[in-house]
Amino acid sequence: MNGTAPQPLLSVRDLRMHFPGRRARSAPVRAVDGVSFDVAAGETLGLVGESGCGKSTTGRMIVRLLEPTSGTIAYEGQDISRLSRRELRPVRKDLQMVFQDPHSSLNPRQTVARVIADPLLAHGSSESAARTRAAELMDLVGLIPEHMDRYPHEFSGGQAQRIGIARALALDPKLVVADEPVSALDVSVQAQIVNLMERLQKELGLAYLFIAHDLSVVKRVCDRVAVMYLGRVVEIGAKERVYAAPAHPYTQALLSAVPLPDPAAERTRERITLLGDPPSPAAPPPGCAFHPRCGRAQAVCRTEAPVLRAVATGERREVACHFPGAEPAASRMGG
Repeated sequence: MNGTAPQPLLSVRDLRMHFPGRRARSAPVRAVDGVSFDVAAGETLGLVGESGCGKSTTGRMIVRLLEPTSGTIAYEGQDISRLSRRELRPVRKDLQMVFQDPHSSLNPRQTVARVIADPLLAHGSSESAARTRAAELMDLVGLIPEHMDRYPHEFSGGQAQRIGIARALALDPKLVVADEPVSALDVSVQAQIVNLMERLQKELGLAYLFIAHDLSVVKRVCDRVAVMYLGRVVEIGAKERVYAAPAHPYTQALLSAVPLPDPAAERTRERITLLGDPPSPAAPPPGCAFHPRCGRAQAVCRTEAPVLRAVATGERREVACHFPGAEPAASRMGG
């Protein structure tokens, strides 16, 4: 019996996206600055962090809506990061995306049938076959197929997101990048969409890259969690370990802001409040990017950038911190 680990469905290594500065000769904006992670077949990896940390940019590079500055994106062992549009065409069927705002991501001039059928038509399906498949997909995501000839504005936000999910599933993908798929929806509707995505994953064997800032939703749907700060992954590991014993001070601060279901525990627990705002990705600080806001920063943190390494021997969790796991100092981080 071969003891080697199976090849991941998706493998991202040292991925970077640097946008030109707004002015001539100004420093580039390092939106993503060396991200690495794997996604296994059928797995859900959550990608979390503050707004502007590079989560959505990472997701868009993976499906090649943005061209990476450098790094590799390997799908089933093939580097797709530099494929031409023609070479990428067969792979696009396996990599699809669900966007944050359901209405703005749907063409308002097209009927729902056409919105869902467009990917099929682009890959050679006939009009009749594409329409039949669109009706099947509407039923699969909990919509009435008889409403296929309506327009997106005639649907609620939750229904519109179901349409976006149906479109993403049209070509039978293996990996779906879900970019904040429930953040624009009401709380009650969020639960319905999360339930739908979980059911579809079980039925279709999907893998998800689930991009979100709501850590309670991530805890519900994800197998592993990757925490991003200023364009880099600072902690990654199994959901249970990251939530139970966060090792990076930034992860600790994020989790301390998640409300607890027990009111008594919520009143008595210590909340970590980070001082200051995240640095600009156009001028990141030297050393560890988090050190200006960190209560345990020491001299090495200001000069040497930490790399992801295992928290403990044998534990499949990595953290980019020179002093992982220590309690944050209340004098710097608040209480």
